[in-house]
Amino acid sequence: MSVGLKLITEEIQDATFIAEEVQGVKNFYLTGTFLQAEVTNRNGRRYPKELLEREIARYNNNYVSRNRALGEMGHPNGPGINLDRVSHMITEIHQQGNDFIGKAKILDTPYGKIVKNFMSEGITLGVSSRGVGTLKAANGYQLVQDDFMLATAADIVADPSAPDAFVRGIMEGKEWVMAQGTWNEIDYDRTKRELKEATRRDFEEKAMKSFANFLSKL
Repeated sequence: MSVGLKLITEEIQDATFIAEEVQGVKNFYLTGTFLQAEVTNRNGRRYPKELLEREIARYNNNYVSRNRALGEMGHPNGPGINLDRVSHMITEIHQQGNDFIGKAKILDTPYGKIVKNFMSEGITLGVSSRGVGTLKAANGYQLVQDDFMLATAADIVADPSAPDAFVRGIMEGKEWVMAQGTWNEIDYDRTKRELKEATRRDFEEKAMKSFANFLSKL
C-alpha cells in the first residue's frame, strides 16, 4: 500500500527580484536562498543537510540541467506542475554551507508577463518552495523525513507570510501518491466508499454464481 505524502511549502525570506539589461534586452530574474538545512524555519520544520543535498542533486540532475525546473505564479493545490500557470524557470541551485542558493529566469509566458509587469511596477512579490514528504515530531520542531521529494524550488506568490497561511494549511492537509509519473491526491472517504462498493459487488457476484449453480442442479 502506498504511503500518502503531505504537501510541504516553505516561504523564502530573502528572495530578490532583479532586472538585467544586455544589448537592449531586459531579462527578469529572482534570486535567493531557496532552502535551508539544519535550522528550524518559521513553519517549525527542519531539514537534515544530507536530505537536502540529495534532493537538490536529484533536482539539478533531472530538472535544472535539462531546462525542466519550472515554477508557477500563485500557490497550486498540489505538487504537480501546471504548465498553463508556469511563470519562470529555475536556472541554477548551488550549496553554500547549509543554504541552497537559487536563481530563476522569468519567462515570457502569460503568467511570466504578469510577474514582469508586477516587477516593473515595483510590486513586492514573495517566493515559496514546494515538495512532498512526511514529518516526525522532534525536540520542539517537525523533522522532515527521508521520503521528502522537492517538486519545485520556487513558486512566485503575492505574499508568502500573510493570509495565505490558511490556504497553505488546507493544501498541506491533503496527502499525495505518485502513480505512473503523476501526483494524485488521496481521497480517503472516496476510497472507503469504493472499497465498500467493490466488496458489495463482489459479494453479490458470488451470490449470483452460487444461485446459478444451485439452479443448474435442480
